[in-house]
Amino acid sequence: MNASQNDHSASERKLTSVFERYLTVWVALCMGVGVALGKLFPSFVGAVRNVEFGRHSQINLPIAVLIWLMIYPMMLKIDFGSILGVRKRPKGLLIVLIVNWIVKPLSMTLLGWVFFKHLLLPWIGAELADQYLAGCIILAAAPCTAMVFVWSYLTDGDPAYTLVQVALNDLIMLVAFVPIVGLLVSGASNLTVPYPVLFYSVVAFIVIPLVLGGLSRAWLLKWKGRAWFEMKYLPFFHPITILALLATLVLIFAFQADNITRTWTHVLLIAIPITIQVYFNSSLTYGLMKWFRVPHSIAAPGALIGASNFFELAVAVAITLFGAQSGAALATVVGVLVEVPVMLSVCKACNRTRHWFAKA
Repeated sequence: MNASQNDHSASERKLTSVFERYLTVWVALCMGVGVALGKLFPSFVGAVRNVEFGRHSQINLPIAVLIWLMIYPMMLKIDFGSILGVRKRPKGLLIVLIVNWIVKPLSMTLLGWVFFKHLLLPWIGAELADQYLAGCIILAAAPCTAMVFVWSYLTDGDPAYTLVQVALNDLIMLVAFVPIVGLLVSGASNLTVPYPVLFYSVVAFIVIPLVLGGLSRAWLLKWKGRAWFEMKYLPFFHPITILALLATLVLIFAFQADNITRTWTHVLLIAIPITIQVYFNSSLTYGLMKWFRVPHSIAAPGALIGASNFFELAVAVAITLFGAQSGAALATVVGVLVEVPVMLSVCKACNRTRHWFAKA
C-alpha cells in the first residue's frame, strides 16, 4: 500500500462517530422525514413556518433557535486573540480570504447567471431563474464555519490555523455579507433585496451568537479555567449541535416539501452550477496554495474553506428575505444536499495528493 492510500485509510478511520461517518445518509434521512412531514402535516408545518422572531421580522424563530444552538458552540472555540499570530504565516490566510470574499461570490453569480438566466431558462422560467440565482448568491456569500472543523480534521489540517481562518471569516461576514448579497442579487436579477431584513438576519444569526460565544469564552476561562472549559463545557454541546443540525435540516425540507416534490427536476438543475462552483473554488484555492508553497496542513483545510458554505445561515437568510417556499430558499436547500458528498470528495482528493506538498 502506497503513502497516499495510507493517508486515505487514516482519514476514513477518523470518521469515528456515527454522525460523521454517515453524514450523507443523515442528510438524506432528514430530507425524507422533512418532506414527509410537509406533505402529511401541512397545517402543523405551516404554523411552525409562521412563528417569527419579533413581529414582521420575517425571521423564523424555530430556525433561529436551532441555528444559535449550532453556531454558539462553534463561536466558543474561537480565540480572536490568536488572529495576531497569523502574521508569521500569512499566505494561506490571504489566499482563502481572496477566494472567499472576491472569487467565490463573483464566480457563483456568473455561473448562476449563465445557467439560470440562459442555459436552463426554458425549463425553469424567468421568475424562478431570478429566485434560484438569488439563493445561490446568498449561499456563496456565506463562507463555511461550523463544518470547517470537520473538514480540517479529516485532512489533518492545522487546527490553530483553521481556527484563525474561521475567526476572520466571521468578522468579515459582519460587514461584508449584507453589501455583497444586496449588490449581487440586485445587479444580477430582477429582485429587490430588503436591506433592513438582510441586516436583521446578520444580527440574529451572526452577531448574537458571536457576542455570546466571545463573552462566554472569556468569562468561563477566567472563572473555571481552560481544562474545565475544553474538557467539560465544549463537549457538552457536541450532541446538542448535532441534534440542532438534524432538526434544522428536517424543518428546511419540511418547509420546502411542496417545491421538492413538485419540481424535483429543478433540484437536479440547481445542483449543476453549485457543484461546479464548489470544485472550481476548491481547485483554485488548492492550486494557489501549492504555487505559493503553503504546507498541506494549511492548504487542504484552506481549499475546503474556500469552497464550502455556511448553509445554515444561507437557508435562514433566504427564508427570511423571500419566504420558506421561495425558489431562493430551495436553492440554498440544494446547497445542503450538494455540500456533504461533494466536500467529502474534496477531502479525499486532498488526502490523496498530500505528496504534492513539501513537508512543513
